[in-house]
Amino acid sequence: MRPRARIAAAAVFVFALHGLALADEQDAFTAISADFLDGLARHYPVLGTEIGDHRFDASLDDVSASGRAARREWLGELRERLAELDLAALPRAQRIDAELLAHELEYSLWQLDEFADWAWNPLHYTALSGSAIYSLMAREFAPLPERLTAATARLAALPAFFEATRASLQPARVPKVHAETALAQHRGLMSLVDALIVPQLAVLDTAARDELEAAIAAAREAAAAHETWLADTLVPQAAGEFRIGLAAYNRKLRFALNADFNAASVRRLAEQEYQRVRAEMYAVSREVYAERYPQTRFPDEPSDSYKQAIIRAALEVAYADKPARDGVVDAARAALRATTAFVREKDLVRVPDDPLEIILMPEFRRGISLAYCDSPGPLDKGLATYYAVSPIPDDWTDAQTTGFLREYNHRSVHNLTIHEAMPGHYLQLAHSNQYPSTLRAVLQSGPFIEGWAVYMEHVMIDAGYYDGDPLMRLIQLKWYLRAVINAILDQAVHVDAMSRDEALQLMIEGGFQEEREAAGKWVRAQLTSAQLSTYFVGFQQHAELRRDIEALDGPQFSLRGYHDEVLSYGSPPVRYVREMLRASRTEPPPP
Repeated sequence: MRPRARIAAAAVFVFALHGLALADEQDAFTAISADFLDGLARHYPVLGTEIGDHRFDASLDDVSASGRAARREWLGELRERLAELDLAALPRAQRIDAELLAHELEYSLWQLDEFADWAWNPLHYTALSGSAIYSLMAREFAPLPERLTAATARLAALPAFFEATRASLQPARVPKVHAETALAQHRGLMSLVDALIVPQLAVLDTAARDELEAAIAAAREAAAAHETWLADTLVPQAAGEFRIGLAAYNRKLRFALNADFNAASVRRLAEQEYQRVRAEMYAVSREVYAERYPQTRFPDEPSDSYKQAIIRAALEVAYADKPARDGVVDAARAALRATTAFVREKDLVRVPDDPLEIILMPEFRRGISLAYCDSPGPLDKGLATYYAVSPIPDDWTDAQTTGFLREYNHRSVHNLTIHEAMPGHYLQLAHSNQYPSTLRAVLQSGPFIEGWAVYMEHVMIDAGYYDGDPLMRLIQLKWYLRAVINAILDQAVHVDAMSRDEALQLMIEGGFQEEREAAGKWVRAQLTSAQLSTYFVGFQQHAELRRDIEALDGPQFSLRGYHDEVLSYGSPPVRYVREMLRASRTEPPPP
């Protein structure tokens, strides 16, 4: 064989070996991914129900020390197997999924071993017990008798679950606000059973009904005993610090965002945006005020107090246009029709065919927000998304109702509908669930999801929604200012020891929020960490990505095409979407 032929043959042999190695890496990762998805529902059955893996609907999470040990062993083994792979050798889509999985494994192990919220956060357990029932009954993923049979098993397991909860929690480490909130939430557990399960007993045969009634009775007794422990032991003895501190906050923030941010960088960016948004609100408010009072002469250099007064005066005009006490749900229905028609008219993004239903918010979830989006799990194909809207509770005073409806006036209902439904969460998650990687669907990014919803608020207003009404833009800016303040509040509370008075001052005076809205957010800021930053950071990432791709595409840029392409990759962190968008423009398509 001639030398050139020998070189060519050797090259073919090396290429073949490379192909075999690549196939081995792909097969190995496929196996790891499958084992993760299989084990996720085994170790977290309630989460399994929520994502649509219904093999373990009859089980509850094992929250005992042995259950944590089993999860730690499973997560650690997967991490070791994944570390042995050459992720750079994988095709881009699979490599991104592998990096997402590596991130998730590290986050889960950190939560178990270092953050250890299982020892000090009772809300972890109240959320599990409530979701264990609600996730079975809220959506018709299986015939009702099957779901009631699974509920029977979960109710029967609640006494052991509560016992393990009490053994896991260490009162000296539990913050008082967490203990008090857990007690209030736990008191609603059996009302959830009474609302969702008891009315359905008649669909079961006699034996199954007797078994379910016995499980309900045992759960009711165990829940009462656990409530006594919460009230008489945990709340009085709770002595933990709710502020998690700089080191833990920065670590958790990086996990939550899956991006290179820390408390200082988010604070710096948010404070700059806070000043910019308030300046824009003043400019819009001047326009509104001048239209109503055309003889007004505005100062060239208005003081901060003058700007504050003009913004508040303009907001009062919007607040006056609010739903009737019994008209909130109808207002949301009208807003959904309007937003959907506008998205189609302007051709902003592909509207999916997935069913979307407006429902009355379940009673145990009312009183905190006006609405939320309840999308089906990524494995529950074809089921409806619920846009849940709360009517005003019958026992609210006129003052409570007025304050709530000022915050959630007609224009706010439209902005909220944009965020939660169209073209926000409902639309985005419907697109996301069409992505072929189940792993990526399960490991969806909170900043991508929340950032998209905030981004679309801006897109809709920029496109002229609500007939270009300046008051609609002002309300949208107020909502965006809330997201900016959330990011400031998040780290200011947990790192800088911000007081309640300082927090309410920031929200009420700085963000023009109603007192009840601000008071509720103060509680939420104490109970959570890192999550309140996802809205602002996610939006900033989406906005920057849009600017970059628009500049790259130049005259060829299509807003509809851009949005559809962004949503075609699932819900990964925005930095991965950036990588895929740029690759689609600079690299030849794969063979």
